[in-house]
Amino acid sequence: MTLEAALAEGIRALGLEIEPAIQSRLLAYVALLEKWNRTYNLTAIREPGRMVSHHLLDSLAVLPYLPQARSLRIVDIGSGGGLPGIPIALACPAGSVALVESSQKKAAFLRQARAELSLANAEIVVARIEDYEPDSLFDVAVSRAYAELDRFASDARRLTPPAGRWLAMKGTYPAEELAKLPPGVRVTAVQRLDVPGLDAMRHLVIMERAG
Repeated sequence: MTLEAALAEGIRALGLEIEPAIQSRLLAYVALLEKWNRTYNLTAIREPGRMVSHHLLDSLAVLPYLPQARSLRIVDIGSGGGLPGIPIALACPAGSVALVESSQKKAAFLRQARAELSLANAEIVVARIEDYEPDSLFDVAVSRAYAELDRFASDARRLTPPAGRWLAMKGTYPAEELAKLPPGVRVTAVQRLDVPGLDAMRHLVIMERAG
């Protein structure tokens, strides 16, 4: 199966509607990630076919759980090679995504990806999350392979308003991390994600302020 067919089939399986032009840009991102990965070791996954399932489709699986407002402001905490922020930015052109990454090496890739993919709705922030002071707060904070839930919730709280939503992507059900969350955090859902082509457990923990 071609990469184009695998992506299109996976998007259909997720129940999403993403136009072909955006799908082409998603695959251009995979090509760029694969190219830079040869030198910069951005991800342990090196085969483009696995990048489609393990990176693109895994990131896009979050879309149904974002608030439905068109002009969402999203912050991707610890973006790394741009996951899930770049796929979200491509799929949601009416919104905006800040990709926060402290590694200069990874940030250089993010800048190149932003330029080559013409991602006008993505901002690259090179900073430790503790030092980041945005001009305005975000509607949603999201993370993938960033930190345990208590730390993510603490960072997300500082960057979102009282009604903000915090989405943490996890593998197996994070029972121990959930048990360590402080009283000021409410877990609204722990959603199992069925990602096409990914033979592994995936969960999305959705949180907000308590009270």
